[in-house]
Amino acid sequence: MAPKMTKAASLSLAAVLASMSLLSACSSNSNSNSNAGNAGSDGGSASAGTASSPAASGKQVTLKVELFDRGNSPSPYTITDSYLTKYIQDNFGTPNNIKMEFVPVPRSEEIKKLNVLMASGSDVPDIVFTYDSATFNRYAQQGGLTDLSDLLNQYGSNLKTFLGDDALAYGVYDGKQLAIPGKRSILGKYSSFIRTDWLDALGMKAPTTTQELYDTLVAFKQKDPGKTGGKVIPYGMSIEPAQYDPLIWSFIQPMTDEQRFTLTQKLGSNEYPTLLPGFKDALQFYNKLYNEGLISKDFGLDKDKKQMTQDIQNGLVGFLTEDYPNLYYADGTYENLLKTVPTAKLDPIDAFTNSEGKHAKPAYAPNGMYIMIPKSSEHAAEAVKYLDWMAQKDNMLALQNGVEGENYEMKDGIPIVKTDAPQDIIDRIYNYGDIVILANGKFTGDEEKDKQAFAAGFPPAYQENLRKALDISVTDTFAPLLIDRPIEAEAKYGTALQDKYEEFIVKAATAKPANFESAYESALKDYMQSGGQAILDERTKLYQEKK
Repeated sequence: MAPKMTKAASLSLAAVLASMSLLSACSSNSNSNSNAGNAGSDGGSASAGTASSPAASGKQVTLKVELFDRGNSPSPYTITDSYLTKYIQDNFGTPNNIKMEFVPVPRSEEIKKLNVLMASGSDVPDIVFTYDSATFNRYAQQGGLTDLSDLLNQYGSNLKTFLGDDALAYGVYDGKQLAIPGKRSILGKYSSFIRTDWLDALGMKAPTTTQELYDTLVAFKQKDPGKTGGKVIPYGMSIEPAQYDPLIWSFIQPMTDEQRFTLTQKLGSNEYPTLLPGFKDALQFYNKLYNEGLISKDFGLDKDKKQMTQDIQNGLVGFLTEDYPNLYYADGTYENLLKTVPTAKLDPIDAFTNSEGKHAKPAYAPNGMYIMIPKSSEHAAEAVKYLDWMAQKDNMLALQNGVEGENYEMKDGIPIVKTDAPQDIIDRIYNYGDIVILANGKFTGDEEKDKQAFAAGFPPAYQENLRKALDISVTDTFAPLLIDRPIEAEAKYGTALQDKYEEFIVKAATAKPANFESAYESALKDYMQSGGQAILDERTKLYQEKK
């Protein structure tokens, strides 16, 4: 687990630096036109109140917006000078007397860089964001963010309509709207996939229950329908959430509201069922699969699923679980499998069943990233106006899809990507997902059309399977629990406990069957002593207070 610990250590150092200077830095600008001087007497986040807009008075202002830099800008574009940045300047900035300035932040070190920017005060962009709830909670707790409640009422009518109350609730901290959450168009996470050509070779049907899946895995192991020469891996596995989440959650038993609140542990952006009834049963099943040679032997070392992906592409894997779209991207895992085994068929199925016979699986919360306006910003009003402009249907359509007739065609209200467009036309919107920070997925104004629009972005040969996988990902799902007050112990111990959780899985799964009980109890004790008990205590106390 060393790579994650190294990352955690670097983030912790940045967080400490940010914590030491965030409050003073974010409050240091005394010349704010919008909000910096409006901090409440309780020392909390600034309230923008009825902030005026300098641009509206005839004075041009510069609005700085964070932008992920993935190092993939196609020539002749740069991350800050592209078709989309120019479109935004021409269609929002110039008409509103605003100069747009995009501030690149490397995606691979975004939290570390954001901590440094927030601590600087004067250099922090007017709009920043993160996917990490703990980072948002920390900034909110330290009083480093603008209260956006009044600004949304003044300048954000389109924004409020687009997001809706469910998504907006994820940006509320201690009764204040301190972030504008991005919105997910599709809340599904996971699907299962199986080599149906192997099933055909064995005269078997696709499994629809956990027991049927086990029987199928045994058949794959014993009969090797892919003719791998003994290298068959019935169940491809890595130590990544998309591989262990579907199996584990399918074993979780029905629970009371109190159990759900107190026994769930949220580490980072995911919920973990470590203490929930059924978790031990899931690890016992893991242990059975491992000791019978039905899952990837070294899955505990495969932290980035590179080995699993290679095994799939080499035609060795019969079954796996994954984020529902991941196999079907152009030049992706499925396409590379077909280069190795042209007759292969890797199709979506919904295999795991719980004690109620449902295909239970976790879904995403309706929010995507947390979009924040630092307390030191002088241009909070312009920032909200920009996001409100982005939320308007025609503007989002243009930013996500490019030019109609060149990048896409409209069919029944759905933008269909022109796959035969010249590369320079395709490159116009190469990073639209990072530009349109309000939207995770494509939005058409209709949920079903959103799904079709998303599928239309994949190679035509894979779109049918992609839709099946998407439908599976939203079947029998349960939403994350929204708690309107952060659990401090989760923020404190979350990163380390994610490593402990994965160690827990690996130790329990790889133990000899006779040693499972002792391995399980030892790993549980280590987990609880590393912060799990502190989270349990805090959640239990909060539940009693709410009750």
